[in-house]
Amino acid sequence: MRLPAHASIAQATESLSALLKEAGIAEHHSDARRLVCAAFGITHIDMVLRPDRKGGPEELANLEAFAKRRLLREPVTRILGTRGFWSLELTVRPHVLDPRPDTEVVVEACLDALGARTGDRISILDLGTGSGAIIAALLSECPLARGIAVDLSSEAAAAARHNLAALALSDRAIVLQQSWFDPLPGPFDLVVSNPPYINTGEIGDLDPEVCEFDPVLALDGGFDGLDAYRAIAERIRSWLSHDGILVLEIGATQAGAVKTIFENVGARFLGLRQDYAGHDRAMVWAL
Repeated sequence: MRLPAHASIAQATESLSALLKEAGIAEHHSDARRLVCAAFGITHIDMVLRPDRKGGPEELANLEAFAKRRLLREPVTRILGTRGFWSLELTVRPHVLDPRPDTEVVVEACLDALGARTGDRISILDLGTGSGAIIAALLSECPLARGIAVDLSSEAAAAARHNLAALALSDRAIVLQQSWFDPLPGPFDLVVSNPPYINTGEIGDLDPEVCEFDPVLALDGGFDGLDAYRAIAERIRSWLSHDGILVLEIGATQAGAVKTIFENVGARFLGLRQDYAGHDRAMVWAL
């Protein structure tokens, strides 16, 4: 990327947006705006009110560095190190799944299924917590709730602990680095998971932002993408209280297969929720 000396906010945004568009990046304009704001140390309001403000050498150098990384298909959230999720700001770390906006639908499904119980002293188990996005969002909405977040990855466990502490939620949550096959204290009023659900053979076909930057451990659901659901189904009766709720994120074409897995262990299907693009995204169960 080549910017004229002392390029303005507007010039820098236009140049970067055009470059990202040429590289085939769909969200080129919004990505350019976010990167310019970060490089120039400004807000989106500044961008609107002061488009002719000139960038200094350091600001333009920062933007050049950001542009090179984005052109290598590194997601903006990883470049900036933060992700807005629910009403929260999360730190995004290398080797940890970057939480997606569609996963907010899982949080919505949990809250709707709990209903008035969101104000009770409920217990929550978050399986495969990653950055801690789901457990943090739920604890922020359920002020008396306590939770346990589990992840096999040491990097993910560290990221979840960091985010919970930064959000002043760590006094109500414990993060365990362990396998789902290891013992867990229970039962829980709510069990929730965004498990790995991509078919092993399809991971290489995902967008570069995903397959090159998200950890395989958080993506690979086995030959048919259903390994994690089978593991959860085998143990759900020891994890879930008699009036508890299970909420699962699923892939867009997996509802039928996941339904069969859980009906085979006697779970009761309570509902299916679509994401913002109209794809199946969250399934709700009880025992």
